[in-house]
Amino acid sequence: MKWTTSRRRFQRVTTVKVEAYTKPYTKVATFPGQLETATEPPLNTYKNKEPYIGTIKSVKRIVGPNAPGETCHIVIDHEGNVPYWEGQSYGIIPPGENPKKPGMPNSVRLYSIASTRYGDDFDGRTASFCVRRAVYWDPETGKEDPSKKGICSNFLCDSKPGDKVQITGPSGKVMLLPEEDSKAKHIMVATGTGIAPYRGYLRRMFMEDIPTFKFDGLAWLFLGVANTDSLLYDAEFKDYLKMYPDNFRYDIALSREQRNASGGKMYVQVKIEEYSEEVFKLLDEGAHIYFCGLRGMMPGIQDTLSRVANARGENWETKLATLKKNKQWHVEVY
Repeated sequence: MKWTTSRRRFQRVTTVKVEAYTKPYTKVATFPGQLETATEPPLNTYKNKEPYIGTIKSVKRIVGPNAPGETCHIVIDHEGNVPYWEGQSYGIIPPGENPKKPGMPNSVRLYSIASTRYGDDFDGRTASFCVRRAVYWDPETGKEDPSKKGICSNFLCDSKPGDKVQITGPSGKVMLLPEEDSKAKHIMVATGTGIAPYRGYLRRMFMEDIPTFKFDGLAWLFLGVANTDSLLYDAEFKDYLKMYPDNFRYDIALSREQRNASGGKMYVQVKIEEYSEEVFKLLDEGAHIYFCGLRGMMPGIQDTLSRVANARGENWETKLATLKKNKQWHVEVY
């Protein structure tokens, strides 16, 4: 889809938003089958000193012209040599010298994987990432400061098909999707690119035909972004709503376009509070709740949940301790 040319902070750019999604008419068959046979998730198959060399397969901008910043959907070909599970992360080592440690390579940067273990091509050979280009602006000049740009995010967003990339991992167990109970309830809270692991969860639940995993529970996604142009994988999620209305819920908080009941900005924690009775009831019944996004999202969410708990006559610290003990509480922030 072509978008009109827009002005953004002293520079004129032409942007293209490309949905990294093709609607399937039936569930998609996946292979190879051995990706389902492991009983433990793969961990740290490749280390920082000996990373795997993958290949960039595609880079697509997936936000509109009025989104604050640029976010890209990036697919990396690992030829099936770096298997992972949904909810894990890869480390990426950008090329070049570490500016803080002359003579040393750049530091590794962790990115949540935005695909299932089968990748976007459903053949187990790729992994996808949702990457927001990090840029910094000089407050005095109002211009971009190239000396402070995000090294790894810019490397990935500027990559071209065929470029090589150093991969470490996979890593992480906190955000693994529990699959013991196919009727389990899952409440997923994301801000921005924190949507990545949930895209993998939802594709596994609703898009892929997996003989050993038939989801018949509830997946409830709360997504907080700045505006409509910032929505990520929105068409994909809305199709799940149409196809699986009894198993999927999708609530969006647009902080720059919506207002809450008090006239303030609609942040994701406000949206959660609107449904707090249902959320707490599901948690009491054993639902899992996940949080992924910027570290700054958690204080506001914790304050909201604490206020709701107090209004219900509960002690939030006690309830939180119970959720953690029962392994219902999953947090990955950066």
